[in-house]
Amino acid sequence: MTVDDCYQIGHVIKTHGLKGEVQLFLDVDNPSEYQEMESMLVQQNDSLIPFFIEYLQINPNKSIAKFEEVDDIEQAKALVSCQLYLPLDVLPELKEGEYYLHQLVGMELYDKGRHIGAVKELFEIGPQDLISVVHQEKEILIPIKDEILKKVDLKENRIDAEIPEGLIDIYLEDEN
Repeated sequence: MTVDDCYQIGHVIKTHGLKGEVQLFLDVDNPSEYQEMESMLVQQNDSLIPFFIEYLQINPNKSIAKFEEVDDIEQAKALVSCQLYLPLDVLPELKEGEYYLHQLVGMELYDKGRHIGAVKELFEIGPQDLISVVHQEKEILIPIKDEILKKVDLKENRIDAEIPEGLIDIYLEDEN
């Protein structure tokens, strides 16, 4: 299994105590939906390693996990800063009209009916998520906000947007 077959749910922040526990940041909308996870994939170097969960205590800002066979602080230290993943096929079902951010990559973006380009990547910069689109050979970053991305049609592979006036022009100006 590769990172492309998965979605990132967070990362290991630091160790917790002396018995192998770690503190996790779960970067998901509703962490409590993940309370019953049996395992998760931990990225170590370029590999995704499955770790079975002995117990998981979910809290709003951080969570505490104890993985099987991680029994002391030294073993836990090796996990600090590692990214955490789950396979795409275990994503919770969404309601009609909802989508996961990773689904935006590859979709065609239209601004008030005018084709802008395909979404190349996503960026999470602080509290603001952005999509990257190449338009007229320039990268344009568009905030992911309901006021801008009006309709996301997964079946049609299309995003209809109302990009603020002048935003695209800023990226297209010559840098002289």
